[in-house]
Amino acid sequence: MEQSEFQAAVVQYQDMVYRIALHQFGVPQDAEDAVQEVFLRLYMEKKPFESGEHLRRWLIRVSINVCKDALKSPWRKRRVPMEAIPDQPVFDRPEERELYQAVMSLPEKYRTVLDLFYYEELSTKEIAALLGLRQSAVTTRLSRAREQLKEQLKEVWKDA
Repeated sequence: MEQSEFQAAVVQYQDMVYRIALHQFGVPQDAEDAVQEVFLRLYMEKKPFESGEHLRRWLIRVSINVCKDALKSPWRKRRVPMEAIPDQPVFDRPEERELYQAVMSLPEKYRTVLDLFYYEELSTKEIAALLGLRQSAVTTRLSRAREQLKEQLKEVWKDA
């Protein structure tokens, strides 16, 4: 990949890669490390991409794989609870913070499909292809994630 193509890809896709990593890790520092790893792999990639969409899907797949690999590492087993992390995103409204915390409390497999469906605007068929799942599995995960969010947020707003 040429230098100019690489720089254009970084500018265009760095936010997307960061969002995917942040949804996987829940910690900005880990997400930033993952972004660097993803773009290092892009820089080292020898095969040309057929189109911008091909590059985008490749980046999504590599982002997910980099995050999964990092989550498997032994040092991740000694992580602290999310409440102890001081660098949480700042939200304009309390509802946004509650929604973020509810999403981050979901299992990783649900966070991933929610992120790809709502933020990256991929169809369930596209998500299934990227994650190597059946489309019905993606639909089920989305449904379960929505149900869990509904229950969690119902409790939060009843208390308020």
